[in-house]
Amino acid sequence: MSLNVFKYEEPFSLESGEELKYFELGYSTMGTPNSDKSNVVWICHALTANSNPEEWWPGLVGNGKVFDPKSDYIICVNMLSSCYGSTNPSSINPETSAPYGRDFPLITIRDMVRAMDLLRQDLGIESIEMGAGGSMGGQQLLEWAILKPDLFRNLFVIGTNAVHSPWGIAFNEAQRMALDADPTLWDTSENAGKKGLQAARAVAMLSYRNYTAFWDTQQDDPEKITSFRASSYQQYQGEKLSKRFNAQSYYFLSKSMDTHNVGRNRGSVSEALSKIKARTLVIGINTDFLFPPQEQKRIASGIPHSEYHEISTPYGHDGFLIEWDLLDSLISSFKLKKSESIN
Repeated sequence: MSLNVFKYEEPFSLESGEELKYFELGYSTMGTPNSDKSNVVWICHALTANSNPEEWWPGLVGNGKVFDPKSDYIICVNMLSSCYGSTNPSSINPETSAPYGRDFPLITIRDMVRAMDLLRQDLGIESIEMGAGGSMGGQQLLEWAILKPDLFRNLFVIGTNAVHSPWGIAFNEAQRMALDADPTLWDTSENAGKKGLQAARAVAMLSYRNYTAFWDTQQDDPEKITSFRASSYQQYQGEKLSKRFNAQSYYFLSKSMDTHNVGRNRGSVSEALSKIKARTLVIGINTDFLFPPQEQKRIASGIPHSEYHEISTPYGHDGFLIEWDLLDSLISSFKLKKSESIN
């Protein structure tokens, strides 16, 4: 899958009052649009994923899967601040001819969505058959469906929320504190902030999984007094991310997540959610420690044409990336209901 690049060469105003002089979005497509472009499936990725959903949602995206490039035209974009091909802190600031670094502006979820919508217009897409995403990807989809109520026919969101919670913000702040503790964070070297990113990821893993998941998978020989499996697991997860992701992008993306509030300047959260016209499948995860099911229930109760389901899994928030069979069944059933209502 090749990476395409959308270049927006005009000033782009941000919610913060700052602006990007221009920006780029890296994006990928799978499949072929039909004659009236009515088969578009737009997938929004989560915090450290990329524009290749077949890589991180392999049980849902691909030939013969619920999102199938043989019938669907699948689009996924690397959101602003992502280090996978979109404008991010390592990009060149046109005002200084040097990387933005710590001077990169705050990008809100709403800013990300407005940027993606400019790409959508450039691609000549007037409607999206289904938007799909989990966690931070779900945040983007909710914001987008409120911004453009007539754009989406159907939505599927999982493990997400209408407002990022104080609990979620606290976890993100703890991660940024770990990043800030690395004196190399704002260097321009390839390994800038690497140790801080490893520590930040270890913090994040405590929110992505839960007590039961660690109990089931990381128990040790009771005779041990050091070199515990849980310790090795945390080290491994930190090192794995630091090999593929940029610490400065991680810093700013976590700040973007903190800005998420669909009710901002719209009266209230319930008023904002009521603007969504798309049929919406909302899925909660019973063991999600970071985005607990009450947050998805709030979304479903606020969207007029929605249905709520909850999956049971020991994997916590990461269940949205793991429980493909459960999700396939729910999404397929949701799509079938739409087909039956049309017929």
